[in-house]
Amino acid sequence: MLLCCNQRLEFCERKYPPNSRQFLPTAKHEDASLCNSIKCYMVLTETEKTAITSICLIAGPVTFLENILVLLVIARSTTLRRRPSYLFISSLALADTFASCFFTFSFLHFHLYNHSQGPNIYLFKLGGVTMAFTGSVGSLLLTALDRYLCIYQASNYKVLLTRTRAKLAIVLLWCPTVIISFLPLMGWRCKTKFDPPCSHLFPYVDRHYLAFWTGLQLVVLFLIIVAYVLILWKANRHETSMGGPKSGRQSVKRQARLRMDIQLARTFSLILLILAVCWLPVLSFMMVDVTVPLTNTQQRMFAFCSTLCLVNSCVNPLLYALRCKDLRAELIALLACCKTSRERMLGNTHGQGRENGSGISKKCKDQAVSDSNPDTISESVDKQI
Repeated sequence: MLLCCNQRLEFCERKYPPNSRQFLPTAKHEDASLCNSIKCYMVLTETEKTAITSICLIAGPVTFLENILVLLVIARSTTLRRRPSYLFISSLALADTFASCFFTFSFLHFHLYNHSQGPNIYLFKLGGVTMAFTGSVGSLLLTALDRYLCIYQASNYKVLLTRTRAKLAIVLLWCPTVIISFLPLMGWRCKTKFDPPCSHLFPYVDRHYLAFWTGLQLVVLFLIIVAYVLILWKANRHETSMGGPKSGRQSVKRQARLRMDIQLARTFSLILLILAVCWLPVLSFMMVDVTVPLTNTQQRMFAFCSTLCLVNSCVNPLLYALRCKDLRAELIALLACCKTSRERMLGNTHGQGRENGSGISKKCKDQAVSDSNPDTISESVDKQI
């Protein structure tokens, strides 16, 4: 028995000399280049965590308050609720409200506190973030198509885009959005934990799903850009066709329409610039992640770029809602009502003062209903085109 063991030991020493045993293939050596822990995704330094926390804690609450205010103003006004344009703005505000909540909580919980609660909980929170941003970009597409119809189908706009059709478009947007966003939770996830084909940006997420979602977002952004470019081309052609000497009332009308075209060009150019700055960096990193593994530096850059999506949700109310004269008038009426109610609760006003306050509120309300002037293209088509 002892002789047999000695023979086996001599055989092993001849096959693997002592000075070469450190090069023996082991499981640990094979996996050294692979991501075998969720810690591979928690790559931010303390300085970077502080910077990202500051961005999220500023942009998150501001985005939430802005969009909640937009939703309250539109819900309070019967006039605005009847217009398809404001239904699309409501959908956008709702999506951005979700984004401010889901993104801020999930992002800070994962990167700042380094908490991981298992794949199902992580994918549920990621699904909420995906739903919010997908709904936001989809609502931007509905708004762009609404404005496109206003310009190119001005005479038939009210027939083509009714309130019922606008609601149907919003339902058709949100139903696929919810399903697509939670596909990883439903089963389309990475089966190898953290190794390829898993994404290097999102744990448990399959690269094929990431490629699908990124491609979908790029298609939607492309359609938005095409719609606004066609609107700008129409405005430029309109300006060119109005050239030539004119006098009197025609000259005044020409100058007003030229100012309108210039305003539209500036607004839509700003919209396109913000879309490109906020979304193209993130989508570019996702497309690279689909093809090649990312380094830790690239993962940290992606974390910063992803906060631009939250910044986009913060800017959307300023671009699409608060620039509208009707909505601003309704907002003034709402603030007047709040001020009157506060004075009534504090007991600082008497009966006459309360009557005057309600009269001011009613006056603002009437002005909001009757003042349908061209800050949204949907309302200015009949007068300007």
